[in-house]
Amino acid sequence: MIFLFTDFGAEGPYLGQVKAAIRSVAPDIDVIDLVSNAPNADPESSAYLLAALSSVLPVDCVVLGVIDPGVGGSRDPIVLHADGRWFVGPDNGLFNVVAVQASQIEWSVIDWRPERLSASFHGRDLFAPVAARIARHDFLWAQHRQPQPDLEDWPADRDRIIYFDTYGNAFTGRRYEDSLTGQRLLVNRCALPEGDTFCTVPGNTAFWYRNSIDLVEIAVNRGSAREALGLELGMPVRFID
Repeated sequence: MIFLFTDFGAEGPYLGQVKAAIRSVAPDIDVIDLVSNAPNADPESSAYLLAALSSVLPVDCVVLGVIDPGVGGSRDPIVLHADGRWFVGPDNGLFNVVAVQASQIEWSVIDWRPERLSASFHGRDLFAPVAARIARHDFLWAQHRQPQPDLEDWPADRDRIIYFDTYGNAFTGRRYEDSLTGQRLLVNRCALPEGDTFCTVPGNTAFWYRNSIDLVEIAVNRGSAREALGLELGMPVRFID
């Protein structure tokens, strides 16, 4: 199956066009909208969200990732094979955290080009056909292997806010670990206690907890953490005793 991870938004023509391009090559492959509201034009924040989500995806799936503010520029179109999963998209950092957290990786640059390649929609014209072929186990499209890029500046965890969901909850790029239990999370001058889940804290109370994809998340029971705490994408967080 193919999972779509994009900043296109649920409305408008873009998701439909990408799905149509996939179906034209692989009509029998399931296509699932994993995320359509990833941080807009922000491959770095999106990279931490993608890594957390992809860890629970089935092995041998294909992730078509399109957060591509540099479309039409000098960045390469790439394929990353990481721990049995395939990632197709731009070489702009979007897949770097997946690579940092993986045990086995292999990078390839896509040399193949379609007859029609628009300057501004490589998600439809280039990445979708390649993802569809990989999902069919068709590896005859042109590629060449690429050495692993320098990932020294990409930590496995990021102590910043990387995403807001529709409820105003704030995902951080920090994976949960047992050593964090009982600590407070400092964000925007607010020291938040840990909670197990929403029903364990009073209404309108801010707290942090381990979310369903094992990231540290900031929430307000029956409210929006984004609004109540004045949070912004990229805002730093840190744990204190």
